Amino acid sequence: MGRTSDARERILGAAHSLIELRGYSALGVAEICRTAGVPKGSFYYFFESKEALALAVIDDQWATQRSDWTRVLKSDAQPLQRLRQLFEETEAEQLAGQQTCGTVSGCLFGNLTLEMSNQTEAVRTRLQEIFDAQVDMVNTVITEALERGEVAVSDTRAAARSVVAQLEGQVLFAKLYNNASQLGALWTNCLALLGADSPHVPAAA
Repeated sequence: MGRTSDARERILGAAHSLIELRGYSALGVAEICRTAGVPKGSFYYFFESKEALALAVIDDQWATQRSDWTRVLKSDAQPLQRLRQLFEETEAEQLAGQQTCGTVSGCLFGNLTLEMSNQTEAVRTRLQEIFDAQVDMVNTVITEALERGEVAVSDTRAAARSVVAQLEGQVLFAKLYNNASQLGALWTNCLALLGADSPHVPAAA
């Protein structure tokens, strides 16, 4: 059972890395298995298709990201400080990837949205669910900030969608220009989107 589980994790890890590096469409099952160091037959033991593997990679990435977002956005810090920490951690993650691999990998969900949303309904639906969940999490924080009189928005969910869209857009620019410093504008832009009273929210520790 241990070896079986390990083989599945190796396939997932290889697929994740290759999708970040080259995208989904250019990959074949043989290359994924070769990179994972497992026999090709192992692939179909765990996944009925390449699309099923893509969904598993998406779910695996979201489990990790959701845990990180929950840790940041549900902390005891002030609402706007939590948002700022989310942006700072996103920038740090992209910068670390650039320093390690030489390129900004961007957001797996955003990359696959651009590449696959018109190709497979199952992937498109799953990505919609993830982005909706992100909006829900940010909406909760903005609602708290509104109750404290720290922002001025008439529709907190619409504002949350704008914040998530801005985050995705800046990550896309960082990938396009291969420059993680593109993410430096996130906080100032967020304050403008939310009509925040003061830009002097402390940076995350």
